[in-house]
Amino acid sequence: MKNKLSIRILILITAPLLFNCGGPAKNENDASGNSESRGQHYTIDTDQSVIAWKGSMLIGTNSHSGYIYISKGQLMIDNDALVGGTATVDMNTMEENTHDKENGLIKHLKSSDFFDVEKFPIATIAITKAAPSNNDVTKVTGNLTIKGITHPVTFPSKIAVKDGVAKMSGRLVIDRTQWNVRYKSGKFYDLLADQTMSDSIAFDINIIARK
Repeated sequence: MKNKLSIRILILITAPLLFNCGGPAKNENDASGNSESRGQHYTIDTDQSVIAWKGSMLIGTNSHSGYIYISKGQLMIDNDALVGGTATVDMNTMEENTHDKENGLIKHLKSSDFFDVEKFPIATIAITKAAPSNNDVTKVTGNLTIKGITHPVTFPSKIAVKDGVAKMSGRLVIDRTQWNVRYKSGKFYDLLADQTMSDSIAFDINIIARK
């Protein structure tokens, strides 16, 4: 198994992390498409960064969890504070928590029912703003692109910078249907009953970047 950690995506994602908080993503239509240019570049260590996912039904306890990996990215740090950054996620790296990439579930998630990975092999996030909040929490705003669709998002994060290493942890929760992931969504399908999948997607993010 490749000892590699990174970012995850899916139907309803949630997993252990350095810090656990979050809520629905804020749709801010005035968000800029450009990351902050000031600050120093810290390159994301794609072997040491992680994002975990967990997909669940809307009703019941049935769920699946796994991983997906960052292929490249950077954080912009100014005076030990996050001011911008970008990350590219390779959707072909999607796997279950057993690191199985070829089972029926993963193949289905990569299909056009969900993320249509053959057509849209990457997802990206570009941080446009990071504002300190309460209890050492930073409010991060950025543009998230999945399946070629971009929406602004906002999520809480914690940032620590020491000896040329930046650590970022946070949780991003979105409504998957805004990115045209509609499979078994109660908004678009009637009479699904206990087969309805939650529209919420959570990204549990744990990134290490080096100067």
